[in-house]
Amino acid sequence: MMLVRWLDGPGRAASSAETAHFDRLLDLPDPELAGYLLRGEPPVDPHLAALVAAIRRLPADA
Repeated sequence: MMLVRWLDGPGRAASSAETAHFDRLLDLPDPELAGYLLRGEPPVDPHLAALVAAIRRLPADA
């Protein structure tokens, strides 16, 4: 649901670079992705870290 909220919100106006970072995020293994999104582990890559932070800041009811 977190990823869908980003796609339905900020993702609609995302630049091609942001979309590419989102695609890279989706390509990560599930345990790594869960660590970033659910456990708050920061990605080493600064672009992914910024994207993950933006996704985690979205309200649950958005």
